[in-house]
Amino acid sequence: MATEDCVESEGLQLPRSRMANERLHALIPGGAHTYAKGDDQYPENLAPVISHGRGAHVWDIDGNRYIEYGSGLRSVSLGHAHPRVIEAVRRELDRGSNFVRPSIVEVEAAERFLATVPTAEMVKFAKNGSDATTAAVRLARAVTGRPRVAICGDHPFFSVDDWFIGTTPMSAGIPAATTELTVAFPYGDLAATEALLTRYQDEVACLILEPAGHSEPPPGYLAGLRELADRHGCVLIFDEMITGFRWSEAGAQGLYGVVPDLSTFGKALGNGFAVSALAGRREVMEPGGLRHSGDRVFLLSTTHGAETHSLAAAMAVQATYVEEGVTARLHALGERLAAGVRDAAAGMGVGDHIVVRGRASNLVFATLDENLQPSQEYRTLFLRRLLEGGVLAPSFVVSSALSDADIDRTVEVVAQACAVYRKALDAADPTPWLAGRPVKPVFRRLV
Repeated sequence: MATEDCVESEGLQLPRSRMANERLHALIPGGAHTYAKGDDQYPENLAPVISHGRGAHVWDIDGNRYIEYGSGLRSVSLGHAHPRVIEAVRRELDRGSNFVRPSIVEVEAAERFLATVPTAEMVKFAKNGSDATTAAVRLARAVTGRPRVAICGDHPFFSVDDWFIGTTPMSAGIPAATTELTVAFPYGDLAATEALLTRYQDEVACLILEPAGHSEPPPGYLAGLRELADRHGCVLIFDEMITGFRWSEAGAQGLYGVVPDLSTFGKALGNGFAVSALAGRREVMEPGGLRHSGDRVFLLSTTHGAETHSLAAAMAVQATYVEEGVTARLHALGERLAAGVRDAAAGMGVGDHIVVRGRASNLVFATLDENLQPSQEYRTLFLRRLLEGGVLAPSFVVSSALSDADIDRTVEVVAQACAVYRKALDAADPTPWLAGRPVKPVFRRLV
């Protein structure tokens, strides 16, 4: 059941959360500080407002407990209030968090990071992923003297800044001249990427991409990109916000053995605390510093970028990953979940319609209609049934705090949701099971 008492027969009710959502929208544009957390991403009147979390569970302000996936948009990979992380943070809070000069914690955190990600030679910390990716783009433009940015068009998000958001349907407020400097290449297609670089010969400053996504990179692909970047004189940037730690402790670059010029990390780095990192080769990073003879690059200069408690959290996270084999545990949990969901879907006759994708440590699901096309209506139906069963799952991205019992319970709830899904498919109309408007994609032009 979704509540710690009993769910009424009419389904999950969230009166306090509904009132809180109204307060949120009255004071905060979008009703949340991240669009992916907006109540438009959830079935109507079923967007819980969270009270607290511990481990792999969260409680809403109505008293309902949920097994949670995708915790903190993949940032809380060790589970909420992880004891080792919290203890490290508490130690620093009592010592002060921000000073007029660097803290010794900054060099300790840098040493720990570069020991964990040995393919990098220098690192600079910030607060969020967009800070790091935009700094990487600026640095690439500075060291190459070129204006254009080539993004992998198959990946959904790189930054809140103009160079990327201008390419999305939510481009209002961004000058066309800025957007025109960003071009796209397809993932996995070296020939198309080379054609792009040839078309814009000596104009492209960098290739930026997530090194892996919902599928493994084709054999030789990342190495081929490395060779293309070298041959065309542009900077290769790996966005490791998601792959960092979930693929290996050293990120996808550590797993696949291809070294980028620059890489960016975040999300799992702080287990929910605000910290991100830009890392890379010394000769590319140093123009953002003081020990070179060229023009200075305003790389990253953030008042709160080196708060001691967040850096302490990052060090504790990295130590935990390395010492406790967290990446392997994430993969094992994900494999158990994926197998269970696939079996449950197949058993209810919807195995072709509820599709689990991605690396085991980073699972997402697709909801397909009777014509096997992606459907927001069927996603709404599926999310509603999961929530009513006590599973909060905008994705199936696992945290290491999940237990086998949590996974087994999730699979039970999925099976129940699949039974309803089958009825909707048979009717060729999910509307009677939605109880409101369908969920909406984040990136859309109109509200």
